[in-house]
Amino acid sequence: MTTDATRTGDEPRTADATPVGAAPADNVVPASDSGPPTAGDPADPTIAARGGGFWAWTLLGLVIVVGLAALTRYLEQNVPGWAEGTAGEDVGAAIEYPVYAILLGLLGNVAVTVLGWRDRIAAAIRTEFFIKTGLVLLGASINLAVIASAAGPAIAQAILLISGVFLFTWWLAGRFGLDDKLRALLASAVSICGVSAAIAAAGAVRARREQLAYTASLVIIFALPSIFILPWLADVFGLSDAVAGAWIGGNIDTTAAVTAAGALAGEEALQIASIVKVTQNALMGVVAVALTAYFTLRVERRPGAARPGLGELWTRFPKFVLGFIAASVIATWYLDAAGADGKATIAIVNDLRVWFLILAFVSIGLEVRVASLREAGWRPVAVFASATVFNLALALGLASLLFRNFSA
Repeated sequence: MTTDATRTGDEPRTADATPVGAAPADNVVPASDSGPPTAGDPADPTIAARGGGFWAWTLLGLVIVVGLAALTRYLEQNVPGWAEGTAGEDVGAAIEYPVYAILLGLLGNVAVTVLGWRDRIAAAIRTEFFIKTGLVLLGASINLAVIASAAGPAIAQAILLISGVFLFTWWLAGRFGLDDKLRALLASAVSICGVSAAIAAAGAVRARREQLAYTASLVIIFALPSIFILPWLADVFGLSDAVAGAWIGGNIDTTAAVTAAGALAGEEALQIASIVKVTQNALMGVVAVALTAYFTLRVERRPGAARPGLGELWTRFPKFVLGFIAASVIATWYLDAAGADGKATIAIVNDLRVWFLILAFVSIGLEVRVASLREAGWRPVAVFASATVFNLALALGLASLLFRNFSA
């Protein structure tokens, strides 16, 4: 695998050995993001000249990626049953597919590195394609009609919470001297919807894959204990079901973990938590637009250079976000037209989305450079932990204010 195979989204295809958490000496990027295609890129003219050996290794790589994805799905579906009736029942039921996918990807990474296959199968690891397709399909799970009709307080909470937590995390990460791209990923993940938001932000700011892998790992590590801690704290604080649900939905960074925690807190809490989380997810595209503009106009603009026009912003913008928005609109229209029968179709789309995201997480594990993650040190962890505490406090205040008299 070439050194620039660590890129994410539409970032410049140049080698970058900067550690995950380090701020580069110069934030200015080349005026053009064009460059030599990476190995396995369809635009690479050398692919046509490659013989059967290249395609055989690529096929083997696809078998490895899909095989690890299938094993991930098998574990996701069967571990809860295996753990039932044991001391680990709650943990087994709470672990989600990103955990299995990244762990299996890392194990696969070790195996193909030891065997000397890593560079040879690189063309089969299509992380960018899997991620973007999965996020577009994620839009189908967001029913805009439900948000518009039933989530007035949720919309207010989402706007205030995302703004407050994002700005706090961005400021704190700057104080810790983190790279602007990692700052964007951490701030998006903790303030909006975890890994999905980090992926969208990575495309907007052209972050490296190590940075995305690092952020995804932090999201998962912090989300798992939250499934049990937040419902328990809601009971200790004596929160109403509506307030507890809004607090849970505004804090936990993955939709599946929100569902698990909401179910522990009660049926009404689950309904409110789901609406709050979906509302925050819907704002992911807005944040991607804002990050694109900020990095283009401020962070990566050369001193003395002309102000970039709309064409430059359009070139830079991660266009899969438009697919995400379109999927939301189409799904909302379809559910309104098809009624209850449409839910089965959306369920199929959601299942397909899970498969693509599993493939993406497996690919991230296969590509990650462990040395870069180790070099990041404690600073990103401290920032994420501090932002999580701030998110807990702010979300509790907003939920108590906006949902104290709310009834589902």
